[in-house]
Amino acid sequence: MSLVRIGDTLMKDFTYYSPTKFVFGQGVVDKLGPQMADMGFGKVLLVFGRGSVERSGLLDKVRASLEQAGIAFVEKGGVRPNPEVNWVREAISLARAEKVEGLVAVGGGSVIDAAKATGFGVPYEGDVWDFFAKKQPIGKCLPIAAVLTIPAAGSEASGSCVISNDAENLKLGVSGDVFRPKLAIMDPTVTFTLPAYQTAAGVTDMIAHVCERYFSGVGPVPVTDNIAAGLIRALLEAGPRALEKPDDYEARATIMWTGMLAHNDLAGCGRSLNPTARAGGWESHGLEHELSAHHPQITHGAGLAVIMPAWMRYVWREDPSRFLLFASDVFGIEPAYDGSASQEEAVEQTVLAAIDKLQAFFQSLGMPKTLGDFGLSPDDVDSLIETLRISKGEVFGAFKKLTMDDARAIYLSAF
Repeated sequence: MSLVRIGDTLMKDFTYYSPTKFVFGQGVVDKLGPQMADMGFGKVLLVFGRGSVERSGLLDKVRASLEQAGIAFVEKGGVRPNPEVNWVREAISLARAEKVEGLVAVGGGSVIDAAKATGFGVPYEGDVWDFFAKKQPIGKCLPIAAVLTIPAAGSEASGSCVISNDAENLKLGVSGDVFRPKLAIMDPTVTFTLPAYQTAAGVTDMIAHVCERYFSGVGPVPVTDNIAAGLIRALLEAGPRALEKPDDYEARATIMWTGMLAHNDLAGCGRSLNPTARAGGWESHGLEHELSAHHPQITHGAGLAVIMPAWMRYVWREDPSRFLLFASDVFGIEPAYDGSASQEEAVEQTVLAAIDKLQAFFQSLGMPKTLGDFGLSPDDVDSLIETLRISKGEVFGAFKKLTMDDARAIYLSAF
């Protein structure tokens, strides 16, 4: 029997795997210990950031839940935004010395990624950076549970992990199903006290996760495209509400759940030419990672708020129809084919209007507009290109193959 392919609209083959158990709702942090006990977790390493979970009392609730369930634990805090490999190395040594059997990450994407890297670093005899330098494939990983506090990265269910190496000015990622968390505890009420900037950067990161897959260089996949557009529309509505009223439970719940859906690969099903790889070339993430690798104080989502619109303006002509669909399904913008402009002009006006609207939304949340807003200058671009070449090679991307000259042009256009 032959397989008939009609144009470029046939959904691509894919493998979808989402093993995480989600416990979602008000007060569910208390269920952490019992859930972990039911799943067979033994002694664990409790991983967290730099104090906010202590000050809020959340860490005490986590400790109490683990103790009541009879789960022994040791602790390592101090994970910074854009987690650094030396912290991971220290955590690996502690985990080995204490003979832990799993990890509990209490925090956002940085904390969860640090726990992931620790989890697959413990069984490995070499240096954990080998995995990020692509010198070694990831084999085993200790089981991981996540108590999410900052919706943004979607790391609580994703097969992604990103770690910085300050000594080399690199920020590299790895992908794999083996380190997807086994359990995610998601209580929207713990996000009520998040600073507005973190909330905004998180919403921006989520939209970028969807867009990286949406603009993957593959034609229409209606069911997945509708999921993607719906996720973005949900964030366009919930983001401003959460900023205006931080304790709006429905807005916070929408943001927290959307953040997970945006990065567990659901929005990319059928959109990858490789059935076992996530969809998209992740061009904007690659370009932004250099910003936060060189300048760890730059919040990832804030960097994306600048880089993604700049990338869009540079590449949209590669497939205008894709951007027209985005304009229509996300923002309800249609080309004005009324004779006031040529068809080509109408398409350009529509696409640029959608990109402008997206960037204006980011700005309305308090996100920056230009790289200059971070205190950078065009003179900084050479150093970004130098490490981008190491991270991505001479050419990278899926929607449009980008050379280092292309990357330079995108960076410069973002000032």
